[in-house]
Amino acid sequence: MKQLLTLAACLVTFFVFSQNDRIDDLTVELAYQESDSTKVDISLMLIDEFYAIEDYPKALRYVNQTAKLSEKINYTKGLAESTYYRALIYAKRNDYYNAIDNYDKSRKYYLQISDTLGIAKVSNSIGLIEIRRGNYAVGLKNALSAIDIFEKQDLKDELSTAYNNLAEAYFKTNQIDKAIEFNIKALEVREQINDRKGIITSTKNIADLYSLRKEHRKSIEYYEKVLDMLNPTNDRAIRGEILPKLGSQYLEFKEYDKASDYLVEGLKYNRKEDNQEGILRALNAIGNLNLQKKKVRLAEAQLNEAYNIAQKIDNKTELLENYKLHIALDSTRGYFQNAFFWQNKYYDLKEELALIDQPVFPSDVEPLELDDSNPIEDDISNFEEDESNDDQNTWLNNPLILYGALAATALLLALLLFNFIKLRKQKATIAEHKEKLAQEQIRNEAILEQTHHLEEVNQVKDKLFSIVSHDLKDSISSIKAFLDLLKEDSISKEEFRDLIPELSENANNASSLLFNLLNWSKSQMQSLEPKPELFNIQEVFHTKMALVEQKVEDKRIVLIDESQRDFVYADKSMVEIVIQNLITNAVKFSRTGDVITVSNQDVGGKALICVEDTGVGISRENIDKLFNANKNFTTVGTKNEKGTGLGLTIAKDLVELNDGRIWVESTENVGSKFFIELPKAAPIA
Repeated sequence: MKQLLTLAACLVTFFVFSQNDRIDDLTVELAYQESDSTKVDISLMLIDEFYAIEDYPKALRYVNQTAKLSEKINYTKGLAESTYYRALIYAKRNDYYNAIDNYDKSRKYYLQISDTLGIAKVSNSIGLIEIRRGNYAVGLKNALSAIDIFEKQDLKDELSTAYNNLAEAYFKTNQIDKAIEFNIKALEVREQINDRKGIITSTKNIADLYSLRKEHRKSIEYYEKVLDMLNPTNDRAIRGEILPKLGSQYLEFKEYDKASDYLVEGLKYNRKEDNQEGILRALNAIGNLNLQKKKVRLAEAQLNEAYNIAQKIDNKTELLENYKLHIALDSTRGYFQNAFFWQNKYYDLKEELALIDQPVFPSDVEPLELDDSNPIEDDISNFEEDESNDDQNTWLNNPLILYGALAATALLLALLLFNFIKLRKQKATIAEHKEKLAQEQIRNEAILEQTHHLEEVNQVKDKLFSIVSHDLKDSISSIKAFLDLLKEDSISKEEFRDLIPELSENANNASSLLFNLLNWSKSQMQSLEPKPELFNIQEVFHTKMALVEQKVEDKRIVLIDESQRDFVYADKSMVEIVIQNLITNAVKFSRTGDVITVSNQDVGGKALICVEDTGVGISRENIDKLFNANKNFTTVGTKNEKGTGLGLTIAKDLVELNDGRIWVESTENVGSKFFIELPKAAPIA
């Protein structure tokens, strides 16, 4: 590898020196040459050398000298060539006005000497500029004229460029089939002349176009061809572009393994190259892959990173794709309000992109008809001549028509004024109606809010009565019944001792009910105010795990402590309630031999707490009910443990009061993971 690099460096050095030698030789030869056409030709060769090494100031200096000499000795070919080089230099500087002006002048000179090849190369250059400026019809006419000549003279270098120009014009006007056709033609010519760089460009373009046409197998075929051709040293940017695109194509067929291989490689590669475009494209695609594989948390992190990069580098195409994936992500998680937010952004951007480029592209464009006159100057002079003749024949010689035109103009102005006044009145009326509607909408929203609030208060009341009259009453009645039996000597003390575990269970249920009921009712009535402080979350875990030791032992559950010393900024008593509820739930829904694991870690500067179990799990339809007290959702444990359905509702309220969030990931008969994210420091004011 080192030998190859050394050889390449030597070749480049040799090329530079040889090019400098040629410039020196031409400069010396030019100095001793008479002021004739030969001197012009040598000067043109020198200009070509300076243009090749992109020394445009020197090239332009020689262009001006050559043009003056050519004009002085009446050498039209010298004028044509020097003017053509001036146009090329202006085009490189993105000065399109002066570039086109000089191209037109150059073409005029080539027409005068009937230089067909010169005419073709000028037309091709104009076509390229006009296509880039969005003047697709003009660009196409010029490109077609050039192609006609290049094909007849079998000029393959020029022909491949002209085909590429046409392909770009058709692509810009959404004529994908035509764009593919001319890219394939360009590829065939470039393969004949062994133009490696051109072959890679055309092959990549064809792959992109097949992707747009949803022919993903063909797109994969051409993308893989590009990868095979790339040089690891010189084509790094193209490789970074191709890898995510190829992975995305495999994703269309749900070939996740291949898609993952290319996408992960593409992301690593672009991160290494610090290619933001490539990173963005790869993150969007990997986010889509993980979303399809139901790895929602991972997909969220990747899509959020992609969103930030897309905004930073202003890549609207990938940003649109990111919006679409965020819609799918939040819809999958049931966050429909968030999905609606992304959907609005998606359609706004889609409409904006649609308005950027809406070209009108005629399908019956013919090549330019060229002769030895200046088409632009002739058109202007003919137009001026015709206009002046028409004026003399109509307006000046026929006053009746003139007066009629004036009267019509006056009438038109009156109508326009009338319409303007009428339109202003209509706008004022519409604005007034809009204001009234807005006020009415505000009133309706206020009424709806009050209605929702009353419904919520009523639901709280119903829930309280239901729990007090049923669950709490059952537990206390059961305890009282046991005590009455003992009091009335209906059972012996030995029999009563056998019932003590059940009595203890009922007491525990009643205690848990009262504990949850009090906290939940307080949070619903908005009387809980958090008092945040810094505390060690590991200590909370140890305290709450000690409370369930007996139950864990009874059910022969394995309790694993993976917690670590770390600090959380929140109301400690509220967090204790949440942790107790989660651990109690895990025990409740774990079977004999199941495993419960508690852990915490730092993720993005926040504390991420996890209580995981390998218990019975939760069905998809029940997950949405877990944190909603109004759903009245509760199930019995693996040993018929009862619950109120309030524990997780309380947990959600208390976590959100402390600027945190709680969520669950669960699979039936596999287990559940409850996550809590809480701040680790006080917010900066």
